[in-house]
Amino acid sequence: MKARVLVNGVGAKACGLVLTAPISFWGGVNPKTGLIADVRHPQHGLSISGKVLCLPGTIGSSSAAAVLLELVTANLAPAALVLHEPDAILLLGLIVAQEMGYSTPIALQLDRQEFGRLEGDNISISSSGEITLA
Repeated sequence: MKARVLVNGVGAKACGLVLTAPISFWGGVNPKTGLIADVRHPQHGLSISGKVLCLPGTIGSSSAAAVLLELVTANLAPAALVLHEPDAILLLGLIVAQEMGYSTPIALQLDRQEFGRLEGDNISISSSGEITLA
């Protein structure tokens, strides 16, 4: 399956985590642990670190980029981000991390209907956006 590359980054081999509800990175994800911190989120307490994180949507905050940047600098970022729709503010965190010299996960756009195929599987994502399931 082929996804559209939103922000270039390193490819990934990881398990998928498909969120069932949108999330705010500001207050919704703990940048010191990589855990979903929002107690109202259905996947509260799960780690996004090292996962192919599929986001059905984001709840906007201009601070989302800063949280993602903190996750990258602490080596707690997802292995890849897969979004249904681009979120320029969130993705700015990856762009800033790259400008600071950090290796960043790739960010992709993929139709939400395909997300279910990525749950829990060992997923490989190439730097060109090609997704293969193991």
